[in-house]
Amino acid sequence: MKPIRSILLLLPIAVWSPASAETMKFEDAAAMLGASCAKDIDTNCRGVNLDPTRLKDCLTRNQDVLSPQCKTDYGRAFDAIQKRVAARAAVTKLCERDVAKLCGGIDKADRAKALECLIAGPRGMGINCNKAVIEAGYR
Repeated sequence: MKPIRSILLLLPIAVWSPASAETMKFEDAAAMLGASCAKDIDTNCRGVNLDPTRLKDCLTRNQDVLSPQCKTDYGRAFDAIQKRVAARAAVTKLCERDVAKLCGGIDKADRAKALECLIAGPRGMGINCNKAVIEAGYR
């Protein structure tokens, strides 16, 4: 079961893709993958460095021998992770004006402080910024 723990720790580091209107939590996507594909990963991906890219490649390569549940869920899990990562990247761009307007002296380049400011005081936050913060899972 050691590979599964590695998966759960490494899945949040994923490849980027455009954000969508609704995103799944990293934990939920990793739990879906672990529940559906644990045996398949142990059987077919033994010895593979289990970073998200290599794990996805291994599962794709071995698609013909995966369990039906794993075939169904692994693509959904990786897509959900990519969408959440993309949503988090979009927050910076979509909230630039709101950071300047609401967070006064905070430099927009200091993403952590800007995000902290936005989450702490959403009063006056624009619709697009608020939506981006929610999609990214910060609220």
